[in-house]
Amino acid sequence: MLFTCCFKSIPLQLLLLHTVAVQIVSSKSSKPEYITLPTLREQAVIQDAWTEQRISNIPNILKKYGVDAWLMTQREYAEDTVFWSLKSAEQFSARRRTLQLFLANPKPGTPYSYTWIDNTPVIYSELDTILATQNPSTIAINVDPDISFSSGLHSGELSSLSSHLGREWTAKFVSVPMVAVELVASKVPTQLEWYRKLQGTAWAMIEEAFSERVITPGKTTTEDVEWFLRSKIQAMNYTTWFHPDVTIIASIPSFSSLLTSSPPLKPNLNPREIINHGDLLHVDFGVTALRLNTDTQHLAYVLYPGETSIPPGLKDGLRKVNRLQDIVRSQMKIGITGNEILKASLKQMRSEGIEGKIYCHPIGDWGHSAGTLIGMTNLQTGVPVLGDLPLLGEGYYSIELYAESLVGEIGEAVNFYLEEDVYFDKETRTWEWAWGRQEEFWVIKSEEGGKGEVVDGKMELK
Repeated sequence: MLFTCCFKSIPLQLLLLHTVAVQIVSSKSSKPEYITLPTLREQAVIQDAWTEQRISNIPNILKKYGVDAWLMTQREYAEDTVFWSLKSAEQFSARRRTLQLFLANPKPGTPYSYTWIDNTPVIYSELDTILATQNPSTIAINVDPDISFSSGLHSGELSSLSSHLGREWTAKFVSVPMVAVELVASKVPTQLEWYRKLQGTAWAMIEEAFSERVITPGKTTTEDVEWFLRSKIQAMNYTTWFHPDVTIIASIPSFSSLLTSSPPLKPNLNPREIINHGDLLHVDFGVTALRLNTDTQHLAYVLYPGETSIPPGLKDGLRKVNRLQDIVRSQMKIGITGNEILKASLKQMRSEGIEGKIYCHPIGDWGHSAGTLIGMTNLQTGVPVLGDLPLLGEGYYSIELYAESLVGEIGEAVNFYLEEDVYFDKETRTWEWAWGRQEEFWVIKSEEGGKGEVVDGKMELK
């Protein structure tokens, strides 16, 4: 059975709802707020509109990389990785054998895309007829050995294709991994506004989690906070792509203990779960909705009773890691590789007297999405293959890193971890924060404490 379009017609009233929703979401608050998602039906309209726009750009991607055709085939529960970026919102898996063909320059009067869903040999005879009509010189298939988004063709499907199509067409099969990478990385303008709202919701969840409404020093555990976040995600009808991670990365002694204790207390070498006064907390957290994923790492401090400000050593560390974020963003130039960006960023970081690590990744359709990698925690001299891909001016990136800073209050160096998502602004040609970035600590106040000088996280908004 041959289909030339993957999507049902969209009712006018739902298209108008999509337009209104985009207009509403364009207004960004200066404070993170919980955003209630549209109904599932409304979300499907929004997602399918995005997908149609992305699919319409496939011929341009094929032309960019010098490919005449792109062929994907999969079975139910054995989908090509790219399938998940092409499917409609009502599809939960491939059915029977699902075969898709895209053309860079279709013959006049013929479509550029074809989809078959069938479990008989007819699927191959019809494909052969289309190929004979279009006569592509090169046919890209997803068989790259190193890039997951470009290696989704299962070996059984390749064998079936080869045996049914014969040498005439299999001789034209080529592996051009950037075709799949760019398709998965690509985004459409209206997605950004919803992505900002997802980011704002993630921030709002972190703000609530890192507050006295959730944390009682001496009682609440890091695991309690993690499960609060998971429960909040479910209550809001969002999902996530990884379990929240909350840790205690350092403990600052109280002023009175500094007068009586020697030597100063050190960072936690044996992590504990119960959160106490003076703890420096870290969270790694993301939400998923509308087939988009976020990734955020923030820091919080638990005030002692009567304490009204963040210890200076912690403020210094946050300023230092903010500076490292700026360095990386400034080095993210379109067209150069992730390894080149990593090298330039580390060089500038060290020239400014900062020690740390950089490990940034693309995000969007997947938590760790398609595109070049800018370092990994264990690969600070370069990432093989993935670090050699060029940086595209498409999609979103997670600026993930840490800076090491001496905290005088404990006499030890502490790693200050942050992660925020950015998008490429094609007008300014710069990478901008999708929602904001943390520049001040979230604060957990004690019942006996005053309103400290810092009571909320502060964002640099773009």
